[in-house]
Amino acid sequence: MGRPMAANLVGAGWPLTVYNRSAPSRDALVARGAQVADCPADLFAASDCIFLMLANDQAVDAVLGRGEADFESRVAGKIIVNLGTHAPAWSLELQYDIGIAGGRFVEAPVSGSRGPAEAGSLVAMLAGEEEAVRAVRPLMEPMCRQVVETGPVPSALRCKLAVNLYLIATVAALAEAAKLAQLQGVDPDAFAEVIGAGPLGSDVARAKLAKMIDGDFSPQAAIHDVCKNAELVEAAAVSAALHPVVFRGAKQLFDAVLASGGGAHDMAAVITAWDFGTSLMTEFPGSRP
Repeated sequence: MGRPMAANLVGAGWPLTVYNRSAPSRDALVARGAQVADCPADLFAASDCIFLMLANDQAVDAVLGRGEADFESRVAGKIIVNLGTHAPAWSLELQYDIGIAGGRFVEAPVSGSRGPAEAGSLVAMLAGEEEAVRAVRPLMEPMCRQVVETGPVPSALRCKLAVNLYLIATVAALAEAAKLAQLQGVDPDAFAEVIGAGPLGSDVARAKLAKMIDGDFSPQAAIHDVCKNAELVEAAAVSAALHPVVFRGAKQLFDAVLASGGGAHDMAAVITAWDFGTSLMTEFPGSRP
C-alpha cells in the first residue's frame, strides 16, 4: 500500500524522497518524480517528515535504528508518522522514545486496502500532539478521502483495531452468506445485486463478494495480514475485558484459510474455509462443511 500512497503524494506536488528495499516499487515512484534514498539514514537526512508504511514492529524499529547509536540523529527535529497497524502499547512506547530523542510522533493508521490506496480514498485516523497532527494533516489529504483526528497516542490505533474487528467479522459474515446462497442454488449474480443494492451494500461488500463469486483471490488485503491484525484485535479485546463472540468465529475462518496455505490470497478467500473438512466445525455441533 505504501507505493500508491506515495504516488498520490507526488501527484499532489509534494517533494518526496523514498526508500524501499525492493527496486520495482521504488523505481515506479522515481519515474513519477520522487527522489530516491540509498538507505534509511539518507532518507531521514533528506526529510523533515517521514512516513512509515511497514509490515511489523521489527521493520519499523530497524528503519528508525531504534535501540542503536544513530537513532537520535535520525529522528531529532523530525516528525515520524507511522501508517501501519500495531499494538497500542507498542506505539505509546515508540512515541516516548522518539520524544526523548528530540522528534515528534504521529499515529496515522488507515482504513482501506490497495484499491482505495490507489484511488486516494483511504480513511486515516490521526493521533498525537496537536501541533504535529496539524502539520501532518495536509500531507495525508492526497492519500485519503477523509482524515479523522482521534486525540492523543494511542487513540488512533485503538480506533483502527475496533474498525478492524468490524471489517473482519463483516467479510466473514458475507462469505458465510455467499456460501449459503451457493449451497441453496441461488443465482450468484442475483445474490450480488440484492446485497449491493440493499441496506448492507458497501464498497467492501460489493468488491469482496465479486471476488468470492469469481474465485479471484488476487490480494488487495492478504489473508496473512488479516490474521496478523486479528491477533492485535483479539489482544485489544482481552485488554479491554471484552469477550468478542462474533469476531472469534470470524477469526477461526481466516485462521483456517491461513493454515491451509492461503495466506497470500485476498481476504475474500475466507469463503474457501468451508472446503477444509469437518475440523473447522468442531465448535458447532450439527454443522457440516
